[in-house]
Amino acid sequence: MPRPVLLIHGGAGDIPDSRIIGKFLGIKQALRSAWHLLQPEENGGTAGSALDAVEAAVRSMELDENFNAGYGSCLNTDGQVEMESSLMEGRDLRAGCITLLRDVMHPITVARRLMEKQRHTFLGGEAALELALATGSERLQPGALVTDGARYTLKEFQQQVAQGKDPFYARTEMAAVEEKTPAPGTTAGPVSKTDPSGETVGAVAMDAQGNIVAGTSTGGITGKWPGRIGDTPILGSGTYADNGRGGVSTTGHGETIMRYNLAQRILAAIEYKGLSAQDAVDQECREMTKRLGGTGGAIVVGHNGDLGIGFTSQRMAWGYVQDGTIFYGIEGKVVHQEPFEVQA
Repeated sequence: MPRPVLLIHGGAGDIPDSRIIGKFLGIKQALRSAWHLLQPEENGGTAGSALDAVEAAVRSMELDENFNAGYGSCLNTDGQVEMESSLMEGRDLRAGCITLLRDVMHPITVARRLMEKQRHTFLGGEAALELALATGSERLQPGALVTDGARYTLKEFQQQVAQGKDPFYARTEMAAVEEKTPAPGTTAGPVSKTDPSGETVGAVAMDAQGNIVAGTSTGGITGKWPGRIGDTPILGSGTYADNGRGGVSTTGHGETIMRYNLAQRILAAIEYKGLSAQDAVDQECREMTKRLGGTGGAIVVGHNGDLGIGFTSQRMAWGYVQDGTIFYGIEGKVVHQEPFEVQA
C-alpha cells in the first residue's frame, strides 16, 4: 500500500526578504489544514482522499494574502482580479479547469465542481462564475479580493511601463513597500529587473490507494490585459496527474510555461527517460529557461511516491509532510524542518 504524501508550493518568483516569513507560515498552515484528509485513521476508518487534501491545501493558500491566489491575487490593467485554477485526478484523468473568474473566493473548488459534473473540462468568464454561484459559492462584493499589496504592485508596474521598461516579464509577486524606500540621507538605487517568473499556488498528493491528484490556482501577473489566460488552467502546462506517471503543479512565467508545456515534459522525462521525480523537474526547468529565457518551477509526486522540487526562479516556497515532520524551504537547496502538529 502506498504511503500517503502531500507536497505543496506557494509560487516561484522574485520574492523579497520581507515576505519570506509570511510564505513559510502560509505553507505550514496549508499542510496542517489538509494532511489529516490523507490519513485513513482520521477519517472514521475510511480511506484518505488525495482529492480532498489537494483542494483543502489550495483553499488555505487562496485565503492568505501572502499568496497570489484568491484573496491577494494580482491585478490586471483595469485594477481587477481575474483568477484561474485547475484540478486533475490521475486514476480516470478527469479534470476541471477555470479561467477569468471574478468575485469568488475559491477558484480551486469551482474547478472541482466542474470536474465532478463531467460534462465539460474547461470554463471561463461568466460561464465559470455562473457555475460557481449555481454550485454553492458566494458572490463577493466587487473589489473584495483586492489587497493593498496588489494595488501597490500595480502602481509600481504602471510606473515602470511609463518609464519605457519592457512589461513582458511582469511582476507576479507582491512588492515589498519597505524595500523601495531609501534610507535617510541616501538615494534610491536602480530598481532591479523583475525576475522573469510567475507566482501561483499548488498541491500534489498521493493517497493510500495510489491515486494522484494535482491542483493549481493563481491570480496571474500584475498588469496583464483583461482576458489574459496563463498556464495555470491548461492541462499539461500548469497541472497534470496520471497514476501511471505522477502528478505536477507548476509555477512561474506563464507565457514561458505554456510554450514549453512544462508539466507534460516533466512526466515524459519520468516515463521515457526513467528519471526520478527530482531529476526530471530539475532537468526540465533548466531546459525551459535555457531555451525560452523565462523562469519557473514545479513540484512533482512520482508514481512510486518519490518527490521532486525544482525551480530556476530566484525563490520558490514549498513544503511537505513526512514521518511526522514538516519540511519546507524557499531558496536553493536549503531545507527547514519542524515537528508536525495537528490543528486543535
